[in-house]
Amino acid sequence: MYVCLCQGVTDGQIRDAIYEGCCSYRDVRETLGVASQCGKCACLAKQVVRDTLSEVHNGQRTAGFAEFVAA
Repeated sequence: MYVCLCQGVTDGQIRDAIYEGCCSYRDVRETLGVASQCGKCACLAKQVVRDTLSEVHNGQRTAGFAEFVAA
């Protein structure tokens, strides 16, 4: 889903930025330009960042990745 219409940034792009090393909302904003125009997306962008960082810290980084089980 689009989070920032001004910059055309999706929630998936925000998650990917975190998986690739961004570790704060500020990092995501500087990397993707989220909330740098009108700012209406800031609350939603912050929530996506918080949720994703929480998943990463809890070791639940399975979104978008296939799980493999050894046979």
